[in-house]
Amino acid sequence: MREVEVKYRVQDTEALLAALKARGIELGAPVVQDDQAYAPEDWSYGDSKLGVPFVRLRTVDGRHTFTLKRPAENALSCDEYEAEVTDRQQMHNAILAMGFRATVRIAKVRRTARMPGGELCVDEVAGLGTFLELERMVADGVPGEAVQAELAAFVASLGIAASRTDETYDSLVRAALASA
Repeated sequence: MREVEVKYRVQDTEALLAALKARGIELGAPVVQDDQAYAPEDWSYGDSKLGVPFVRLRTVDGRHTFTLKRPAENALSCDEYEAEVTDRQQMHNAILAMGFRATVRIAKVRRTARMPGGELCVDEVAGLGTFLELERMVADGVPGEAVQAELAAFVASLGIAASRTDETYDSLVRAALASA
């Protein structure tokens, strides 16, 4: 399975929430996500991400999740493997031992809604602002770019001021920290 997503920086959060409500899309309660991103030791920002495995440790309400993503067609169309872990520190140490290095920490408050065939997320990312992200899990062989076009068409139909980004949150946070 692969995760395919589109991501938009939202200029007016209230307009987004109103557009979603008008469509009957109800967001769940906000949850705080504490993510530590990791990259292979020999990879640097600016290098291609295609085919390169990246990992993340996420904590939500005291539960820890390990995720490996490997971009296939682009940075937002990835092979994805995920498992819950009981000890975040031990998993952190194991990730480092596997040849990864910690890159950036991403703190966000996420509200989600289920949609036919996927998930919609409204994220308040510390230091970056509000983002709208649509995700869909697809079988191997399904063209990710075609799925991204469908998801983008949905966002365009909302009629909100939003700019699409092809970057992952770790790259956006790193760029914001570098320019601060």
